[in-house]
Amino acid sequence: MKKSTKSWVLPVIVISQFACTSLWFAGNAVADDITKSYALGADIVGHITSAVQFGFISGTLLFALFTLSDRFSPSRVFFVCAVLGALSNLMALLESSAAMLLLSRFLTGFLLAGIYPVGMKIASDHHREGLGKALGYLVGALVVGTAFPHLLKSFGAILSWEKVIIATSVCSALGGMLILVFVPDGPYRRKSQALDLAAFFKVFRKKEFRSAAFGYFGHMWELYAFWAFIPALLATYNTMNTTDLNISLFSFYLIAIGGVSCVAGGYLSLRVGSHKTAFYSLLISGSCCLMSPLFFASHSVLLLAFLTLWAMTVISDSPQFSTLVAQTAPEESRGTALTIVNSIGFLITIFSIQMLNFLTSQWETQYAFLFLAPGPLFGLISMSYKKG
Repeated sequence: MKKSTKSWVLPVIVISQFACTSLWFAGNAVADDITKSYALGADIVGHITSAVQFGFISGTLLFALFTLSDRFSPSRVFFVCAVLGALSNLMALLESSAAMLLLSRFLTGFLLAGIYPVGMKIASDHHREGLGKALGYLVGALVVGTAFPHLLKSFGAILSWEKVIIATSVCSALGGMLILVFVPDGPYRRKSQALDLAAFFKVFRKKEFRSAAFGYFGHMWELYAFWAFIPALLATYNTMNTTDLNISLFSFYLIAIGGVSCVAGGYLSLRVGSHKTAFYSLLISGSCCLMSPLFFASHSVLLLAFLTLWAMTVISDSPQFSTLVAQTAPEESRGTALTIVNSIGFLITIFSIQMLNFLTSQWETQYAFLFLAPGPLFGLISMSYKKG
């Protein structure tokens, strides 16, 4: 008997995911203002991003180890983490010190572990067919939510950096409430009845699962380092070419446009499959890494066209990797599988972000992005072992 879910459930999940993931780059969007207000060093941007990523990794490890989203109602887990994440985001306003700022970002990242992968778990519990399309919308919401603080920051004459932090916290709390009130547990949810610490390792025994997971890991080496250093990339271009691109506005655009490509990739996956969609997205974005130095001396229109292509393909494979992971994981461990793969993927982002942090301080920025190319290459090689 075919199970069904309400047509409005996916839009609610998408809106909630957007609202809650606005916490992710809230610190990055206002990093320049925080640096001036707190008299911090210029390298704080990389540390802010890494603190969120490290918090997310710690959270996902804990969630995966104790199989929380498989043992308890994922909608309730999402709600609790959304509200606590909003409060941890507000901690950045409490004290003018680097330690409090980094603690705030760490705790925010920790609680995002109960939002992003759990949101995918909720979506997969409501969709058996067309999961790639559903996750395309969901990751698209993550992308736009991640970009949203940059849009708020672009209204700097109206909104102070403190108001940007408050606005993203309010969004997160409201997003959690939407999930709690309107999204019940899905018809395809298979509850894990007991704590199974071995599930943390069992999920990697399947070859198809490993292929999807390793492809995702290569993708993650590139993704967040690219996003985190878009403002630095644009600032370098302005300096080299004496232009005056609006860094906050174009940073928002270049991250948010990925939301469109996630949705488009979701529909494409219905025709060609998630594997091909992810593979060719990764191939194009990896090629952009290699070509990036060529565009720093080009006209601004050409640069933005190139960056648009890169920004769209750097993320369009993400929902398809999550689809492949969800489809190849054991049903009773799907939430754990999604969470642990996210955890490892975000651990990888810390190394690539810190690498770019170092390279941009030692080298000319336009050459640093070449070192993101090994990630897509590893992912493409891993995916080539898929059967069929």
